[in-house]
Amino acid sequence: MALKHEPTTPHHSAQDALRVLETVARHTTGVTDAELARQTGLGTERLTPLLRMLRREGYVEQITDGAYVTGDALTRLGSAHHRERALREKLQHTLDRLRDSVGAAVYISRYVDGEVTITQYADSPATPAVHEWVDFRSCAHATALGKSLLGQLDHNGRRDHLSRHKMARLTSRTITSDKLLLSRLESQPPTVPHLDLQEYAVGTVCAAVPITAGSTAGCLALSLPVEHAHRLRQAADTLNRHAAPVLLSLAI
Repeated sequence: MALKHEPTTPHHSAQDALRVLETVARHTTGVTDAELARQTGLGTERLTPLLRMLRREGYVEQITDGAYVTGDALTRLGSAHHRERALREKLQHTLDRLRDSVGAAVYISRYVDGEVTITQYADSPATPAVHEWVDFRSCAHATALGKSLLGQLDHNGRRDHLSRHKMARLTSRTITSDKLLLSRLESQPPTVPHLDLQEYAVGTVCAAVPITAGSTAGCLALSLPVEHAHRLRQAADTLNRHAAPVLLSLAI
């Protein structure tokens, strides 16, 4: 089952950030932003926000002369010992901050062994998670995160998934035609978030953006109560802009 590799803004940001991190790591005594710009080929307008993000995430630090060195977060993730625990803690911290930024529950979902899996999420009393009244694995057709994951598969991969999971009608808005769903997935631009407008559950709207790392499809999603539906597109745009740190953590 192959993935469709379509470039998106978070992927470009993560790739550029990895180039910066690799350059910083080669200079154990520190490297200036001017030297980083020269060695990475990134202009100041691109490099400055990347360095700001990398400092915020703890991947780089500035020493007294203003040069950049490797940060504690990168050291912890780069160590094979306890890497899985360190990654989970790093992602949870990032998700918690993202939840507060967008004012919505947020989720990381991945397509593992042919199934939709939510690997981590961040919610709060003010931003409750979606009530999983039907197993997410069986209703990719009705959820934003499921559609985002299916959208990253090739045509045969999508067909295979739908052949194993009946497209049940969960609400009056649920798409139950595989032909219609496949057509929409095929025509969806890779940079546009997938939406769920009360297709999975009455009273809930969701959005998802892709964060594929390696050969596994992944996405970052959010959910809002329907009374906040007017915020969905803006929240989805914010989610997309802030997806790079999540993708970067998965890629390191």
